[in-house]
Amino acid sequence: MARKKKYTAALIGTGRIGFTLGFDRKREQPASHNMALCDNHRIRLVAACDSDPVKLKYYHRFMRRPQLFSDYSYLFATTKADIITIAVNENAHLGASLAAIRARPRLVILEKPVALSVEEGLKIFEEAKTLNIPVMINHERRFAEDYKIAKEYISKIGTIQTINARLDSSLYVYNPEQEKTGEYSLWHDGTHLVDIVSYLLEDKCVQDVHYDAEDCGDKEVLRNIKITNILFDDNSKIVRSINVHAQSEKCPDINLFVTGKSRYFGFEIDVIGTEGRIRIGNGIFEFYKREQSRLYTGFYSLEKDINVFKPKKTKYFSNMIKNAVDFLDGKEPIYSTLATGLRTLRVLEEIKNQIKEISSLPF
Repeated sequence: MARKKKYTAALIGTGRIGFTLGFDRKREQPASHNMALCDNHRIRLVAACDSDPVKLKYYHRFMRRPQLFSDYSYLFATTKADIITIAVNENAHLGASLAAIRARPRLVILEKPVALSVEEGLKIFEEAKTLNIPVMINHERRFAEDYKIAKEYISKIGTIQTINARLDSSLYVYNPEQEKTGEYSLWHDGTHLVDIVSYLLEDKCVQDVHYDAEDCGDKEVLRNIKITNILFDDNSKIVRSINVHAQSEKCPDINLFVTGKSRYFGFEIDVIGTEGRIRIGNGIFEFYKREQSRLYTGFYSLEKDINVFKPKKTKYFSNMIKNAVDFLDGKEPIYSTLATGLRTLRVLEEIKNQIKEISSLPF
């Protein structure tokens, strides 16, 4: 049997999602780009880069083999990698992505969200299209086994009537002072909420990555987006909570709830259909189907479907890297593309623009 080819990889960003979350004993591992790359026997990590010397020194304590760089421009000029993973802060996505694409790897893996704005996201898209470089976005729940089960189960719950999606975070929902960094929950974690709702509703969750066939994220899954309630913090323009209503071809009633400055982190999706229900999220995995009621003669009730089993591991990060390898092998398309990432970015930007419009009105 012929030995399968190994692919080389370079990591840009050795901070939290790039590296240190791999030491969190409570998280399902691998939980960082570095650990996920190293765990895949088909990948050889050859280089890593961080502009912060403290982070790079800490990284080197545990990772001796990759060549280290403090400037990704020098890395790209001296090192050729099949995969370039970008795990820097949102405000650095544009520059790092353009430089990575111009280095002409076989694949770029970009941490979510795509960019700080749709305008920046489209610049990344145009460069990738021009040079025909595929870009994968790490909206990790698209790769997770539990959400795959949920997507397959949706066909069993009848017509979707309502989706309630909720995010509770310690960050403010929106803070105009953090506009240039993206350090607010609507952008930082809300991207996961919007993207996974879109994923569950998509007829086709796989996009062609050949850019002549890309839709550039402008084919909406969620539409008619409207803020229905908003709470500002102490007469400021900082948002503590927000309710957003949207619609799609499959569901007329989509409700997104995002709260900030909560003293816990919560993430959950509730999909209610005419014949069943799905509740899924952090620590939540419940599937219900229509059965003859045990309480009322002649009625039906929802009962837990005992034939649906929670996976022992979601494999959210390892499945992402496996998808990258399978794509490079020519076996699979990319399951989270630049187009789907841009689609999510458009929704976030629409919500943010409405926040700005509302906040400009007299309190």
